[in-house]
Amino acid sequence: MAQKGVQLDRETFSCSICLDLLKDPVAIPCGHSYCMNCIKSFWDKGDKKKIYSCPQCRQTFTARPVLVKNTMLAVLVEQLKKTGLQAAPADHCYAGPEDVACDFCTGRKMKAFKSCLVCLASYCEKHLQPHYDVAPLKKHKLVEPSKKLQENICSRHDEVMKMFCRTDQQSICYLCSVDEHKGHDTVSAAAERTERQRELEVSRQNIQQRIQDREKDVKLLQQEVEAINQSADQTVEHSEKIFTEMIHLIQKRSSDVKQQIRSQQETEVSRVKELQEKLEQEITELKRKDAELKQLSHTEDHIQFLHNYPSLSALSESTHSSSINIRPLSYFEDVTAAVSEVRDKLKDILREEWTNISLTVTEVDALLPGRETLRERRSAVFGRRRARQNRLTMLKTIEKNSNDIQ
Repeated sequence: MAQKGVQLDRETFSCSICLDLLKDPVAIPCGHSYCMNCIKSFWDKGDKKKIYSCPQCRQTFTARPVLVKNTMLAVLVEQLKKTGLQAAPADHCYAGPEDVACDFCTGRKMKAFKSCLVCLASYCEKHLQPHYDVAPLKKHKLVEPSKKLQENICSRHDEVMKMFCRTDQQSICYLCSVDEHKGHDTVSAAAERTERQRELEVSRQNIQQRIQDREKDVKLLQQEVEAINQSADQTVEHSEKIFTEMIHLIQKRSSDVKQQIRSQQETEVSRVKELQEKLEQEITELKRKDAELKQLSHTEDHIQFLHNYPSLSALSESTHSSSINIRPLSYFEDVTAAVSEVRDKLKDILREEWTNISLTVTEVDALLPGRETLRERRSAVFGRRRARQNRLTMLKTIEKNSNDIQ
């Protein structure tokens, strides 16, 4: 009782503008009291319009009232402070637009601490106390504060809906079960909740299994990326070693092959990572769905559970295969084989043509001034022509063989 009296005093001696205990209290002509600075600031805003009113009762005054400190009230407030009167609750204790407000608070409402599914009302800690002290109220079902309590009321009979019609798949009250739902398959909301709860657990198990499957697929895809990169790097290394043994004309082809390998590598890695990203997105969505179902499974309000269950229980079909097939680690080895074949062909060509090249060099060395005859000069000219033709043929062959890599 003492605590209740203090609460009354706190509200009585609080300024309705700043919501704190009165400071330099003044009483205006209508009888309401405010902090001197608070009412001054309030009237200063309307000074241009020459309109002065009481913030509480809205009574207006033709002239701005003269404010005089109420000494007796100021002394009383100070005495109450000394006897343990506390300041008004902090702003965060009051209900905001997004909060559930106490249905029993007058004036500025406090945040609700619990909602009662029997009373269909929400209570702050102060007004909830009877539910802990009074025997009949102790049996009431208390849940977290909810703005949707009215959804538990039957719009037809204005009764609490405690039953569920399986025929029509909707929550109903007792009168509905003997009226328009007569003969339907009806059960208590608690019984239906139990059944749906079992279905929910099965859904969660399916989701968790799909999460595990997708995580395994992601690991396989990561391994494939590593394999592709390793194969590509080895192929580039081998190709570079092979191309270093070729003539400068083939060096350009080496660069082309390297570029193609990297391009194909990027394409393949991009393809795998795209699939990996889709699977990770599916995992995220499944985890979010699991969290929503988990939260729903802890909902104490049966009606809210049944109201939200249909939209949350449905699972979309997976758009991806349940397993990822990894190919053997031979992504770019065929390129290495093709380059090796070109190298062998080039060696054979160079070996076959080297005799002609050597003979041409020997013939050039033999054509010294004053020693060649006309016949020899003609033969040397023809020999140089054949050597040039052989070199052209060899270069064309090399270029043709190197194109086989593309």
